Amino acid sequence: MTYFAQIVENIVVNVIVITQEFLDANTDIYTGTWVETFIDDPNKTYAGIGYTYDPITNDFIAPQPEPEPVE
Repeated sequence: MTYFAQIVENIVVNVIVITQEFLDANTDIYTGTWVETFIDDPNKTYAGIGYTYDPITNDFIAPQPEPEPVE
């Protein structure tokens, strides 16, 4: 299986299982930027909705929790 993440302004908005060929043949349905993500690659982060895409490393960065306010 091949996994792709849809990227809008470097943020993942969707993740699907699809072949590259089907994705390429249906650009009217699958619009925008799609980047392959790997679920079982120990050197890469699997994309999730809300993750940030880094085009330099071709990897995804998980969202970080908001820091607790200091009183």
